[in-house]
Amino acid sequence: MHISLTPELETKVKQKVASGFYNNASEVIRDALRFWEKNEELIQYMKLERLRKRLLIGADQAKQGEFVEQSVNEIVSEIRNA
Repeated sequence: MHISLTPELETKVKQKVASGFYNNASEVIRDALRFWEKNEELIQYMKLERLRKRLLIGADQAKQGEFVEQSVNEIVSEIRNA
């Protein structure tokens, strides 16, 4: 596989290798991709937690007979855009 990087990103990769923490550019890219994947997982987890909290609030309000004019789709959309 061959990839192209902007000059700025190429400089950053070279700096990481020069730091001695990585042996070559491939290691830097692999580590960056692993970080990216974990970051996406964390963001998804945080969004699900926010949704769970909102649902718990809604369930408590429903038990007390308190309702709002907001659909589940609107709440999910709000969470996704946050």
